[in-house]
Amino acid sequence: MPQELPGFYFDEEKNRYFPIKGPIPGSARSSSSKSRKPSTQKSATSSTKESYTCKKLRNRTSKLLLVRELYGDVIASHKRKCSFKEEIHKIRASKPVVWKYQGTERIGVSALEQILIDVQTLEGQSEADVLLTGSISGPLIFCEVGKFGQHFYGGVKCMPDCVRHYAKGQTEEHDEMAGPIFRAAGSSLHFSGISCIRLCQESSSAVGDGPNFRHVLFTTLGSETSGGSIYTLNLSEPLDIGPGIPNIWSRISRVASFNCTLWNAECDYNRHRAVIGTNLGAASVDLETGRTSWFLRCKSDVFAQQFVNSGNVILCGLRNGAIITVDFRQKRERFSSRLVTHRIPYPPDKTIRSSNKEWFKLTGDIYPSHTIRMPSSISCLVSLQYDDQYFLASSMDGSIKLYDHRLLKRGAVQSYEGHVNSHSRIQLGVDPAERFVMAGGEDCKLRLWSIKSGELLFEDKFSDSVLSTVCYRRYRNMEDEYKHNNNLGAWLGSPEGLFYMHWK
Repeated sequence: MPQELPGFYFDEEKNRYFPIKGPIPGSARSSSSKSRKPSTQKSATSSTKESYTCKKLRNRTSKLLLVRELYGDVIASHKRKCSFKEEIHKIRASKPVVWKYQGTERIGVSALEQILIDVQTLEGQSEADVLLTGSISGPLIFCEVGKFGQHFYGGVKCMPDCVRHYAKGQTEEHDEMAGPIFRAAGSSLHFSGISCIRLCQESSSAVGDGPNFRHVLFTTLGSETSGGSIYTLNLSEPLDIGPGIPNIWSRISRVASFNCTLWNAECDYNRHRAVIGTNLGAASVDLETGRTSWFLRCKSDVFAQQFVNSGNVILCGLRNGAIITVDFRQKRERFSSRLVTHRIPYPPDKTIRSSNKEWFKLTGDIYPSHTIRMPSSISCLVSLQYDDQYFLASSMDGSIKLYDHRLLKRGAVQSYEGHVNSHSRIQLGVDPAERFVMAGGEDCKLRLWSIKSGELLFEDKFSDSVLSTVCYRRYRNMEDEYKHNNNLGAWLGSPEGLFYMHWK
């Protein structure tokens, strides 16, 4: 048995040790921090007597500022130390402003993305802020954000109503007003139910530029009789706007169709491929030729997928609660195109067994030793971009956990309590700076946690239906990202309509 070395983990597949880079979010402080001089410990103890816990300090911003002036950016509490900047971000996240948009019922229940696109008008080329929405029972809809229909002529203007303002002493007049959204005439593209929308990120050639989203990938759910399809929408050239109807249909291409239910997809446009999750397994699809290669076959639906390790590894979340790891760098033998059959054992914990079986069978190019199980069907998977060895996973029993892909056998490194779910596919929303994770619940409440500490920062009900989708505004370059880093806004979709939540 390999010995545990501080700062390293052992990879059984490669039979060697690898260093663990950086602290695990939410983990305890290292033992070296405890071995300090007695004088230092006494000074820290004396300062904590005059300070407050971080949670109590957040109730009074003025006292938080006072403590910083006395003790500096690192604030000592009775139980731990906290950063002044982190606590300020938590204060803002716990006191958002929420708007509800009129006339947006059921348009963003299953898919929601916001993107900046170039449009060509009679006055010349300009930029439009567009919200793409979709639902299982409805079409793909283009909505322009905050321009009063400046680019999309004719249609319906949806105005926002402020439904919550959590900052004490503040009113709607004291804050930035949310702009309207405009549903253009002819911008609803009718398909057989939208199951997901993904922005295809392309690498940027200019230094300092952010991601370029020049293509949109979306899927239709289909069924076992009709089947789902995968499409791409080309936005690499400015979208032509006529006197009435946007010329969108000519930009849409059907990549492939399937005789199965298509639950989700993920896009890796730098490799011109997408991966899809179905009721028959998971497959890789060439976006140029439509050629499909199945890398996972199983009897359990693939409800969620997520690329990690710069697209070399794909995580697949199954209906039976398993999260399967597939490494595309491991090539199959040339003389055999058949998938390898694996028997995955159920964990010894009887609380997450769905039957008396001790194992389940699947075929695919997977790492059996990297398979983990959650208590119920996987609802969502999200990989963190700053360090994609970490990923968030949620299951339909209400569990939300943070995992380190290098330390899967040790279990989750952080848990987030309070989420309510029993059978719904609910998205997790992570802000661009990756400080917070939010999710709607079946009790119609929205909750927001600190990714690092696992602390529940916000919990309230302002919708009468489940908030099942969430997306954040994306920017084209690092300058805009830095400029708007402290001015966050998230879109929330539910059967009741669209909501916009803003932190100043």
